[in-house]
Amino acid sequence: MNTAARPSMLTVALHRAAHGRTGDKGDRSNVSVIAWHPALWPLLVDQVTEAAVARQFVHRRPSAVRRYLLPQLHSMNFVLDAVLDGGVNDSLNLDSHGKSLSFLLLDLPVQVPTELAPRLRGPDASTTPMETTR
Repeated sequence: MNTAARPSMLTVALHRAAHGRTGDKGDRSNVSVIAWHPALWPLLVDQVTEAAVARQFVHRRPSAVRRYLLPQLHSMNFVLDAVLDGGVNDSLNLDSHGKSLSFLLLDLPVQVPTELAPRLRGPDASTTPMETTR
């Protein structure tokens, strides 16, 4: 029997643990996720996966999601194909530009050990409704 205590966890939006940059070319968007602190990097690698990003963008129906890790920069870059309604010039939807998609990804829920809470950015747990402890 394992008697080690499980660490207490917070569920927070990804933007509390990382910031993002986004670009687009044609019908392809790339979204970079950069950890606010190196101590948060391992949990981002574990939780912000190709599958998690594909689920977050399921309504955009990406044909492919690829992740490229940049560990020296504590960042990762995602390339999402076919998420821009044919591209900025072909789309009638003004909200489909790649530059707006980082906000969607940064809303992804992630689990953070409470001991890393001081490394998070933004409002504290008492003012952020998404946060929960377990």
